[in-house]
Amino acid sequence: MGSAPVSSGTKAGERFTFAYRVVMAIARPIVAWWGRLVVVGLEHLPEVGPIVIVANHDSHWDPVVAGVAARPRRQVRALAKQSLWKNPVVAKVLDGMGQIPIERGVGDAGALDAAVAHLRAGECVGVFPEGTISRGQVRRVRAGASRLVAAVPKAAVVGLAVSGSVEVVRFPKRPRLRVEFLPAPRLAAGEDAVALVEAVMTRVREVAPVVAAGRHPGRPRRRPRSGQGEDSTR
Repeated sequence: MGSAPVSSGTKAGERFTFAYRVVMAIARPIVAWWGRLVVVGLEHLPEVGPIVIVANHDSHWDPVVAGVAARPRRQVRALAKQSLWKNPVVAKVLDGMGQIPIERGVGDAGALDAAVAHLRAGECVGVFPEGTISRGQVRRVRAGASRLVAAVPKAAVVGLAVSGSVEVVRFPKRPRLRVEFLPAPRLAAGEDAVALVEAVMTRVREVAPVVAAGRHPGRPRRRPRSGQGEDSTR
């Protein structure tokens, strides 16, 4: 697969919300120029129809990098942790971008129902099946993405491998961002959605192996204070 130019254009038929266009316009110089973004396999991202994007998650920058990479073709409506909506200003922006809040670790049926509704409307939904940032550890694939695929079997399942996003915070070192879209299978009759998503994620992690995030990834992490555990997974 060849690399695709990072374009600011869009395809006819995909309607982007105003907030999404603004945020992507602000993020693009950081991701595309400072991050030296290379996008591979953009042709595997269908221009129309429902899509479930399943991506690795090693950095808080992953959703932004993925959004900029997919921008020439699709608006990505990502499932994001509910706590981001605590700030009313941030909440308004996220809502305007079509992002979907999910309470992780509690089987948030409401969030999944909202994601299914977007898919049935022919939209693109992004999921991090590992549930939270890897922090340098291999994490198991959670069930949320497979539930979406099972509910909307005609949706294409696109793997998204993001590399280099952990380096964004390591200023003055410039990151080298790379995003690869992987071929988009659809759930076949009688096929297990869990097996399909796990197979796609296995391929994603082959392209983008687990890597530790943070400005100083070699330093031991402080233990969370009482009542403040790791991010829960969905």
